Amino acid sequence: MRSIHVSAAVIVNDADELLLVRKAGTTAFMQPGGKPEPGESAAETLSRELLEELGIRVEPDALEALGTFTAAAANEPGFLVVADVFVADIGAQQPVVAAEIEELRWVGSTEAADLDIAPLARENFLPA
Repeated sequence: MRSIHVSAAVIVNDADELLLVRKAGTTAFMQPGGKPEPGESAAETLSRELLEELGIRVEPDALEALGTFTAAAANEPGFLVVADVFVADIGAQQPVVAAEIEELRWVGSTEAADLDIAPLARENFLPA
């Protein structure tokens, strides 16, 4: 099976809800993050993506690596997503929709049952 390599964030608020985003033209909610640009480390990719997509500033060295996780890609049938996943502490910063993100939600286990959530997040990080 073909794979897509990404960096993804686990961002949890004080209510133990996981931050998920939905890109324009898609239905599945997923963790913030994205694909690397040439020469970027996984942490640099995530730091850049958080700023571009959500206006959140987290330096690469402030990200806590959780490991590499694999799941079916939500928006590309026939692909696996291979994600370097990091915990990102955003402090008091408030995420805002930007770039290709159409919607963001803080999701707890109760809300998760009613949402289309990407396999990576659903299988590994919910409940938060």
